[in-house]
Amino acid sequence: MMKNFSGSPLHGNSNNQTHNNHIRERNGRKSGFLSVLPWRFSLRGYGFCMSALFLFCFGSLFYQLNGGPPKILLDIRQYLGSSTYLNDHGSIPPRVLPFPSQVVYNRVGKCGSRTVVILLRLLAEKHQFNLISSDIHNKTRLTKHEQVDLMTNISKIPPPFLYTRHVHFLNFSRFRLEEPVYINIIRDPINRFLSNYFFRRFGDWRGEQNHLIRTPGMKDDERYLDINVCILENYPECSNPRVFYIIPYFCGQHPQCREPGVWALERAKQNVMENYLIVGILEELEDVLLMLERLLPHYFAGVLNIYKSPEYKKLGNMTGTVRKHTPSLEALKVLYHRMRYEYDFYNFIRDQFHLTKRKIGLKSTAKPPAYAPAFLRDLALRTPQPLNEDEELDSDLEDANSWLVHP
Repeated sequence: MMKNFSGSPLHGNSNNQTHNNHIRERNGRKSGFLSVLPWRFSLRGYGFCMSALFLFCFGSLFYQLNGGPPKILLDIRQYLGSSTYLNDHGSIPPRVLPFPSQVVYNRVGKCGSRTVVILLRLLAEKHQFNLISSDIHNKTRLTKHEQVDLMTNISKIPPPFLYTRHVHFLNFSRFRLEEPVYINIIRDPINRFLSNYFFRRFGDWRGEQNHLIRTPGMKDDERYLDINVCILENYPECSNPRVFYIIPYFCGQHPQCREPGVWALERAKQNVMENYLIVGILEELEDVLLMLERLLPHYFAGVLNIYKSPEYKKLGNMTGTVRKHTPSLEALKVLYHRMRYEYDFYNFIRDQFHLTKRKIGLKSTAKPPAYAPAFLRDLALRTPQPLNEDEELDSDLEDANSWLVHP
């Protein structure tokens, strides 16, 4: 039989006590929670305030040191675009590509440029960027009007693009145009000179007889002129200013950039440091391609695999100059002396290239020149006061490189 315990005095007191205990426990939990709650808010608020203060001080320090907001903030702001409440509810604002999207390769003649251009044609198709390769080979020096026209046309190319041409450095910012990223490759100056000397006369292994097309006015006595005679007897082709060739590509369009001397040398170095992402050396071409692949992957990803492929080797091997041979030691020493500024620049570029290789973890394979020019160590190179780039001559000077027909 079921018993009804609801009327039991003992059980009734127990229920009341239990009920009171529940109330006190619930009130105790509330009071405990409320007593802790302000302390938790205080810690969180304190941390938030300190974080905000730290960020403000850190940003303010960068602002003062750099004369403006930190560059990383500007880069992020540029990538994200100027977003407001109004345009957030409209179309998505255009975003700047998070990698250099405007690249200029003002290739130096006879420094592997045809090899690189062949690679670029394959890469442009693979990675879908605009490759514009100019067919103007013998006009490296431009008037002001020609500079503006060329730079304006380059700036109108839809990004991402890579523009390439044999042309001396163009200062976009001088004409208030956006400065692109520059890349280039140079080689040992005497090797470059010899390659050009024999290429103009005998062409390459493609067998197209293009040297006869490029130099139709060259007579046989000039075509078969011994290289030692050309150097030792001071023929124009083998003396300054024609052997002062690499530096003007980096110095720029100023007339003094074509005058062999310290002024052009120092300006070329300055432009390299300020405007070039990379200037490699042809003697280490595979490392140059690997570095381009790492620094500009959207253009050069996979370039080393293409360069080493059997299909490309068939094309690349056809660009070698024929009938090239080395001058006598006496002629080489004379040529070294005439090209002392070129070698100073080449050594500077090589050192910078090896420094960059070390920074990204590539082992440097520096090779000393065949004949160490001791006079370079003794030459006191002093930089004169740079000229203003607007101090142009009244009349355009003849291009110092107009004699040279580029590949």
